[in-house]
Amino acid sequence: MYRRILLAYDGTREGMIALREGALLAKQCGAKVFLLSVLPETASRMMGEGASGMAVDQQMAQYNALLARGAAVLTQLGLEPAAKLVFGEPALQIGMFAKESRADLVVLGQRKKSLLERWWSGSTDAYVSDHVACSVLIGRNVVSDEAFAAALQNDGAATT
Repeated sequence: MYRRILLAYDGTREGMIALREGALLAKQCGAKVFLLSVLPETASRMMGEGASGMAVDQQMAQYNALLARGAAVLTQLGLEPAAKLVFGEPALQIGMFAKESRADLVVLGQRKKSLLERWWSGSTDAYVSDHVACSVLIGRNVVSDEAFAAALQNDGAATT
């Protein structure tokens, strides 16, 4: 069904829920997996404005570690993710990378926001769903540690 799945991962609890759900789906479909983490626009702007080198290096190290943790989860399932860290506004970067990677599914996590937060910051999932030519899955099915371990033992056959 899906051949190229983009997993957008930000390290949050919701991001891990989506990552696990997307990973199990990718395993079941035999899909190629792309893992994307986005260093937010404010951080990249800070870099451009000459913020202290130590602060920038620390933030880069944190995001590279985040990407490595996500890739490790995927590798545990026998997937070979193409992992990438980019800078910018997350929704825009996810949309651009979905096109670049020719994804036929984008998997996102979603943190509940108040109406004011949505108005102020926009909605990543709404932007992505409006600006990609493929399906979008908002991962909400919690895959417990036990179920994920079982999936590892059963070659990805167990899901939740």
